[in-house]
Amino acid sequence: METFDSLTYEKEVYKPSKETVKNSYVDNYDRLYEYSIKENEKFWDEIAKQLNWFKHYDKVLDASDPPFYKWFTGGKTNIVYNALDRHVTTFRKNKLALIWEGEDGCERVYTYFSLYKEVNKFANVLKSFGVKKGDTVTIYLPNIPEIAISMLACAKIGAIHSVVYAGFSAFALRDRISDAQSKLLITADGAYRGGKVIELKKIADEALTRTPIVQTVIVVKRTGKDVAIDTSRDFYYDELMKLPIANAYLKTEEMDSEDPLFILYTSGTTGKPKGILHVHGGYSVGTYITSKYVFNINDNDTYWCAADPGWITGHSYIIYGPLINGATTVMVEGSPYYPYPDRWWKIVEKHGVNIFYTSPTAIRGIMRFGENWPNRHNLSSLKILGSVGEPINPEVWRWYHKHIGKERCPIMDTWWQTESGMFLITPVPSLPLKPGSCGKPFFGIDADIFDESGKSVEAGKGGYLVIKKPWPAMMRTIYKDEDRYKKTYFSKFNDVYLAGDAAKRDKDGYFYVMGRIDDVIKVSGYRLGTAEIESAIITHEAVAESAVIGKPHDIKGNSIKAFVVLKPNIEKSDTLMDDIRSNVGKTLGPIAKPDEIEFVDSLPKTRSGKIMRRVLKARDIGIDEGDISTIEED
Repeated sequence: METFDSLTYEKEVYKPSKETVKNSYVDNYDRLYEYSIKENEKFWDEIAKQLNWFKHYDKVLDASDPPFYKWFTGGKTNIVYNALDRHVTTFRKNKLALIWEGEDGCERVYTYFSLYKEVNKFANVLKSFGVKKGDTVTIYLPNIPEIAISMLACAKIGAIHSVVYAGFSAFALRDRISDAQSKLLITADGAYRGGKVIELKKIADEALTRTPIVQTVIVVKRTGKDVAIDTSRDFYYDELMKLPIANAYLKTEEMDSEDPLFILYTSGTTGKPKGILHVHGGYSVGTYITSKYVFNINDNDTYWCAADPGWITGHSYIIYGPLINGATTVMVEGSPYYPYPDRWWKIVEKHGVNIFYTSPTAIRGIMRFGENWPNRHNLSSLKILGSVGEPINPEVWRWYHKHIGKERCPIMDTWWQTESGMFLITPVPSLPLKPGSCGKPFFGIDADIFDESGKSVEAGKGGYLVIKKPWPAMMRTIYKDEDRYKKTYFSKFNDVYLAGDAAKRDKDGYFYVMGRIDDVIKVSGYRLGTAEIESAIITHEAVAESAVIGKPHDIKGNSIKAFVVLKPNIEKSDTLMDDIRSNVGKTLGPIAKPDEIEFVDSLPKTRSGKIMRRVLKARDIGIDEGDISTIEED
């Protein structure tokens, strides 16, 4: 991939404060990283020993059958053993584990002991319905405590949970139930979002008319609205939890380190969704240490990941990672803008949140309303900010740093995937930061950038982002499709993991993710990252959001088209369009100026906040959109 250096942020460096370095678990990144790569298995062994095991493992890594790597083989564990059981025998027993805020003003809190008992009770309920080790349970719940309880209860008894985001269509839910072969579904009567009620039970019922697999449906009463109940199949969660079967004590199932923990489905550009399979042992180790080192979590912290448990971010960094670390984790239902755009900052102030982790899309959305909303609240409790889901535009990074972090909170811009299970490239708090960069590889992660022939490229050049060594939390396969697993992730470069993202690296070793390989546009011989062009567009004062696609061009190979969302009360005009193009030219150079700009009211996004550029491209040039089940409805 060709060099394109017009847009670099290498000279803009934000150094951590002395206090941040002092409080960091990692005081010398370079020294620990070098050790973790040279002594890779020894490093992961030392981390794994910080967790509790029913039986210690015999071998750290079994690489005898690549790419089907196995970690901590012979070990017996259960992620719930580390996330709950071990804490209730310590001083954390009566510590707050979970704080939940509903969009309608409801609030619930759980200590580690009360959450432990709720999980045990629901695990016993699941067992009473015949759910056993190795069975798959589909969970279709909103961001409420019962989603965490359900996931943990499944893991407790060795069942595999398959969480489907509460916003997917009946069609998408049906496909995921069918693929996972789930006989039991957990859902809710509804969910609140932006002041509206989403009728989850109705959607679930529609899905179940198209698949005969599910025999039992457990319904959580969230909204209290009447829903259709099939008395031969449907049971209310709260009624079941009052029965004698819901005993508050249950021994945790001893699982092999490589036993499946969960399936989580991701959408591709074509074909059916991929069921990403993760396991108990390695995933526990990976989420534990990344949460600890990247967010500096300690026992006095209140941690809030403003994602949803329906996505990998919620799995790893709302529930499992924080709980394994014994943290207090916050869950929040509903829109950040309802009833007012300061809802999030009100929650930060109310609970004294110390660590806040969200997506660039959410920050861009909040930016539209200006800094007066966050300025109404005392955000002095914050010490670390995080970013997840897509590359964060430098302009957005600076706003986040200035108006939310008050120029004192380092931003952990984390790059990882559903497939990786844990952070792969990320800063740690003691590392200097560069806006637009996701930092350096996490410890034990041997990341590189390859050209088409599989050779490492020099600094400043773009290429394929790859991981050259296996890591504990990596996916084990695509559920029921090992050939697709090998072909998708390991076929281009032998025994090297292909992330599917394009990236470049500067002379200091900082990585810049340019977007998906599909989102890198080749114009007149130059490869331009969509993220780079979008970052330039969003520096214009009239622009709230942007998305860029490449279109076939007879002369240049591809032309650039930008879809632009303007800030409130900005009028669309040809003059403004020309001004935005000119601004991109000044920032990136003439080669990057969009050939077309279309003003739009919104952009198609997944429910986790990623802009679906391929959908924009398909619509624009009139081809099939592929799998669009993850699109967030307007």
